[in-house]
Amino acid sequence: MALSRAAARGGLWRLGPAALSPSWGRMESQLALGVSRCGGWGRRCQVCCQVRRCQGRSLSTRAASRALVAAVAAAARRVNTRYERYLERSFPRFYVLHSTFKTGVQALFLEVKEIRRIKSKMSQQRLSPQQLPYRDMERLRQFRRDVLKAIPIGIIAIPPFANFLVIVLMYFFPRQLLIRQFWTPKQRVEFLDAYDSIRRGSYPAVVRSLALAARSLPEPQPRELLQQLCAQVQGGARPHLAQLLAVRSLFSGSLLALSRLQVDHVRALGQVLFLTPHLPAFFLRYRLRSHVLEIRHLDRALLCLGLGQLSEEELRAACYLRGLNSTHLGRAECRAWLEQWLRLSCELQASEASLLAHSMVLLSLNYSRPPE
Repeated sequence: MALSRAAARGGLWRLGPAALSPSWGRMESQLALGVSRCGGWGRRCQVCCQVRRCQGRSLSTRAASRALVAAVAAAARRVNTRYERYLERSFPRFYVLHSTFKTGVQALFLEVKEIRRIKSKMSQQRLSPQQLPYRDMERLRQFRRDVLKAIPIGIIAIPPFANFLVIVLMYFFPRQLLIRQFWTPKQRVEFLDAYDSIRRGSYPAVVRSLALAARSLPEPQPRELLQQLCAQVQGGARPHLAQLLAVRSLFSGSLLALSRLQVDHVRALGQVLFLTPHLPAFFLRYRLRSHVLEIRHLDRALLCLGLGQLSEEELRAACYLRGLNSTHLGRAECRAWLEQWLRLSCELQASEASLLAHSMVLLSLNYSRPPE
């Protein structure tokens, strides 16, 4: 009896818990299968704990780095504010230049960002510049002019240690070397007036050349109308829109087309659009025609947008581009002139670009005087 009990105890010990209960045996087999599939519960728990610890460390590291960056940025802003206050108190003239340069850099950065957006839109939608809305088309046009103006100063800055020379040149010649983002508000008015005085210096030459060319026209009635128009403008009067449309046929295929004008006449018209007169005649004719047609495309886009959507700054810039110095005119005067210009421009065809170029002079020369 004692032997059987010992044998039973020894057998049960050797058989393990499975011999005591069938359900325990099935549970043990399932646990063994799960452990074999997962690589071991203990190892899995260790991996999970390590992942959690790494995630916690990375989150804490990111939070610490963000807090450090925020603290450094706040300290830099405080130092910059104190520095600007010091400049404003001690060196007011230099502070104006500093603040203008800072504002110009920010404006230029936003302008480049906007140009990239427009270029991406054109690429995705396969649009040409003439299919863009008015503001996008005008930004592209102005950005191209700014890049062309910045090329000389960029070439000067290429040699080593030439940055100091560039700074000196930009200080003494801001109108010639700096783009519009780096002009102070006072400089904007002064420089626009200076450019307009150069442009208006060519207006009498354009009218004289037009009157001389009118004498060679074969048709008597249109010739007399054009001569009367030139005499009216030379006398200080403003022409009416109907007078310009009455002679439109003379500017498409006759001696008054851009491709057939005299060289001096073309150079005077080129100065109206701020084109250098020191170019070969064929290239100057091409640039003059392309600039006039670009303005014509802008006019159509502006007509679709509506003059009421323009801000006062945009309205003045639109008038200035088309030949009128709007820096000293009121908003109502600028709008009235631009409405007249759009009525003319949207009536003309691309073959009548010569009349549109001459209208920049004919409509602007005596605008401060009442029409007769």
